[in-house]
Amino acid sequence: MQRPSFKDLEEKLQYHFQNPQYLITAMTHSSYANEVKSGGHSNERLEFLGDSVLSIVVADYLFKHCPNLPEGELTKNRAALVCEKALCGFSRQLGLGEYLLLSRGEQNSGGRQRSSILADAFEALIAAIYLDAGLEKAREFILRFVLPVLQTSRPKAFKDYKTSLQEIIQQNPEEQLEYVLIGESGPDHDKHFTVEVCLNSNVIGKGGGRSKKEAEQQAAREALELMGY
Repeated sequence: MQRPSFKDLEEKLQYHFQNPQYLITAMTHSSYANEVKSGGHSNERLEFLGDSVLSIVVADYLFKHCPNLPEGELTKNRAALVCEKALCGFSRQLGLGEYLLLSRGEQNSGGRQRSSILADAFEALIAAIYLDAGLEKAREFILRFVLPVLQTSRPKAFKDYKTSLQEIIQQNPEEQLEYVLIGESGPDHDKHFTVEVCLNSNVIGKGGGRSKKEAEQQAAREALELMGY
């Protein structure tokens, strides 16, 4: 499989990598890494790091620039800016889909347009910039996308079941919530995840989805319904 040229992508990013391998890894989906078996890594570890960098940058900005917002509103606004829908939109602005390294099966099933894959790639890209040049460059990149949303309108708060559940549970500090992945099925291009949410080791909700994040949201939704919310 021929790799795309990433020079055009760097122009869109307005950032040129000192270590181009970070960019290549950020654009490498696990299906491609598994299919090619060339020893290269997929973007899953970068996605993990990028999620944390994104969260701290957005939280820091909201905290400093929205001094009158209470904690609950800050949480909801951050959630709206870092959710899969928002990240997918940012990814589409860059046209990341055309640069992704995907397996043949994933390409043929529409992987270049799949929301979860695009959102994960954007998070991986944040981590790649962070590792290549540090937090300030990553912050600059993130705010390029986040600020227009904040300046044109308040972020549309999607229904964040996980945050709603956490706000209820944290009223009792001794209570502990945990999300546990209990099932994963399907080929790389059509995965399905099943997650249970546990309160002090007791299962209070179960959900499924095409990404772990979606499955966690659905588990929290079921827990809220069972609790009467």
